[in-house]
Amino acid sequence: MKLKDLVNSIEKTQLKTNSPKIRVGDTVRIGVLIQEGNKQRIQPYEGTVIAQHNGGSNTTITVRKIFQGIGVERIFPIHSPVIQDIKILRSSKIRRAKLYYLKNKVGKATRLKEKFNLNKN
Repeated sequence: MKLKDLVNSIEKTQLKTNSPKIRVGDTVRIGVLIQEGNKQRIQPYEGTVIAQHNGGSNTTITVRKIFQGIGVERIFPIHSPVIQDIKILRSSKIRRAKLYYLKNKVGKATRLKEKFNLNKN
């Protein structure tokens, strides 16, 4: 067995299978595990996904939110044990792979057009 195959087999055991299909433009709520002394709690982080990097077990998303009038961005590794749950609150209709242009927008200019799922099964 080659070293690359060994690394890939170890990475496959670390992947989470219950995470939803996240796309750029989605508004998500991520439950982040916070360690305070000897206590743990889950803190929600809600914002818009402005970038996604697909890399197997190193897959990350960049989430941007406005907190007290200041834009805050945070990069989350999807398969990290610190991430407890990810919930997609809303999907948006976008035409770009990265939404970095939202950094220069303020207020209502940062709104994205909502995408409605009209599939009736």
